[in-house]
Amino acid sequence: MKRVVVTGLGTINSIGHNVEDSFKAVVAGECGIDTITLFDASEYSVKIAGEVKDFDPSTVMDKKEVKKADRFIQLGIKAAHEAMHDCGLVNEDGKVNEDIANRFGIISASGIGGLSTIEKNSVVNANRGPKKISPFFIPSSLVNMLGGFISIAHGLKGPSLSHVTACAASTHAIADATKTIMLNGADRVLVVGAESAVCGAGVGGFAAMKALSTRNEDPKKASRPFDTGRDGFVMGEGAGALVLETLDSALERGAKIYCEIIGFGESGDANHITSPVMDGPLRAMEAAFAFAKDHTGEDVKIDYVNSHGTSTPVGDVNETKAIKALFGGAQNCPPVTSTKGQIGHCLGAAGAIEAIFAIKSLNEGVIPPTINIENQDPECDLDYVPNTARNVELTTVMSNNFGFGGTNGSVIFKKYEN
Repeated sequence: MKRVVVTGLGTINSIGHNVEDSFKAVVAGECGIDTITLFDASEYSVKIAGEVKDFDPSTVMDKKEVKKADRFIQLGIKAAHEAMHDCGLVNEDGKVNEDIANRFGIISASGIGGLSTIEKNSVVNANRGPKKISPFFIPSSLVNMLGGFISIAHGLKGPSLSHVTACAASTHAIADATKTIMLNGADRVLVVGAESAVCGAGVGGFAAMKALSTRNEDPKKASRPFDTGRDGFVMGEGAGALVLETLDSALERGAKIYCEIIGFGESGDANHITSPVMDGPLRAMEAAFAFAKDHTGEDVKIDYVNSHGTSTPVGDVNETKAIKALFGGAQNCPPVTSTKGQIGHCLGAAGAIEAIFAIKSLNEGVIPPTINIENQDPECDLDYVPNTARNVELTTVMSNNFGFGGTNGSVIFKKYEN
């Protein structure tokens, strides 16, 4: 099978509008969670989220097109734009050359898609009738339209696929893109995960499940993975994009290589639609390890795990137990962190954004902290790099994401070595 490397990165989230600013902020422990401004949340039990501030979609798409795309698509376009320019494969008009277009695919991902557009048009339909529904409603809200808009913008004519596997969606998209390239289905694939569900229906829905933190009076400390005071996750929004390609093509054109993808694994809990069990995440990680060993012919040593770490009472303990089982006890585990304290839980975009943070950690030799750990949960007994970043040489890192429905994904990145 072909070797697959990452040659382009892009992101936008609540602490930065690009990769460099975002990673600098996440390492510094800055927090983008604040009082909700995207809608009037005054009557909601949850009033906080990790919103993207000061974003003008007309900077990355034509003003006439903005109204045709839900905010999650707009954010995805922004991240994709950065990644495509970062990889060095677009010309002056932002498109790839025709000689590579047919084998340049895109795999998009979102947990929910255009929820705010669905909400708005449902209200219009109920109050004003079906004739007042926007003609852009359906194409604006479909998850695969994220890939549709972006493929048109950059002229990508290879496989166009989409994942909607809750909070594991963009992790699965990375794995799927890697498989596609390894099996010669494409030479290059752009992966884009995007989410913007900070609206009345989104916040109200998760709040009704008792899944969200209600620490409204102290939003910067509301998301606190692995701390005894955690009371639920905080919704975030944003997007992440990665350009994957064959090692041969990257070397041939002298591309900057961020890392090699050496392993990935997926699993299903087959247990409960919202409550996790240790078995599923453990098997996803084990599958990633097994693939990496078969692919490289070597035993895999993980130096750092960017965990799913949502700040939920059950989820954090469950993932901790799975990681301990994987490595054979707490004493054998590498450092484990969650960056959701800084940006919130970006749902279907979480995997792409957190993969970017993991890859940047690998390249810069620094592990971002898990912020807001004041009293570490005794059941969460690993090294979570609390509150302050740590400089350490890294060779191989793992990124985990798990979703409702019992869907799990894990990806392993390694420094490229000649």
